[in-house]
Amino acid sequence: MKVGLSTYSLLDAIKAEEMDVLDVVQWIADNGGEHMEIVPYGFTLVDNLELADKVRDKAKEVGIELSNYSMPANFVQETVEEFDAEVDRLKKHVDLLDRMGIKHMRHDVTAFTLPPEKRTIEYFESNLPQIIEGSRRIADYAAKFGITTTIENHGVAVQHSDRVQRVLQAVDRPNFKTTLDIGNFMCVDENSIVGVQKNLPYASLVHFKDFYFRPYYANPGGGKWFRTSNGNYLRGAIVGQGDIEIREIIKLIKDSGYDGNITLEFEGMEECREACKIGMDNLKRFWEEA
Repeated sequence: MKVGLSTYSLLDAIKAEEMDVLDVVQWIADNGGEHMEIVPYGFTLVDNLELADKVRDKAKEVGIELSNYSMPANFVQETVEEFDAEVDRLKKHVDLLDRMGIKHMRHDVTAFTLPPEKRTIEYFESNLPQIIEGSRRIADYAAKFGITTTIENHGVAVQHSDRVQRVLQAVDRPNFKTTLDIGNFMCVDENSIVGVQKNLPYASLVHFKDFYFRPYYANPGGGKWFRTSNGNYLRGAIVGQGDIEIREIIKLIKDSGYDGNITLEFEGMEECREACKIGMDNLKRFWEEA
């Protein structure tokens, strides 16, 4: 098991121009991280191959793995031409991964932000054929390069553990698995422990984040709170300090025999570098204690 960090976790510092992606690589290595997940927010690589090469070389220099690449995608398109264009766009990112030596990718399957009427099981089922076909095409293309592609429980239309499994089983490709995010189940009001137990057998990567939870009738006031599918309140927390039962989930993962990477994601209100350092230290400590 290796603990690493998503570049998304340091997005506040990137946006403030206090760090660039090369600084992030160095910071992770300096603070005990063993790998880095690339989430191209605040920077791009697919249209900046010079920077992509620098990131690859910097990671090799400091001795950390480039473990995963996560990106938005939407296979639910109005026309065949738009669908094909989206598939072709993702293939360019697969080419980028091959150039950088990255063997694991997470892509979405629908738009991340959807109105309530597009979060339903009816919407999911009616658009499932496009989701399956798009995921198959990317998995088959990535297989040529030895790359595993994954669906995450991410984006409210396909965030429930059962819906993720529905896609996995229908796509039916050996290199198509799930990036298991322990916190994202809460966005659709599914208990994190239940979601982890159900989807852990299909996981090739685990994301750790933490949330503060407040019920729909207890408005917590200002701050980076957002609403779940059923109106409850969530806010990002330092991993190990929020309301998710992190220690029990780590025990479940460890007992399952999972030996892949663990990636920390932070999206709270605290200063991002301090929060990430505390979170990574907590994950290592909890793993040893489990």
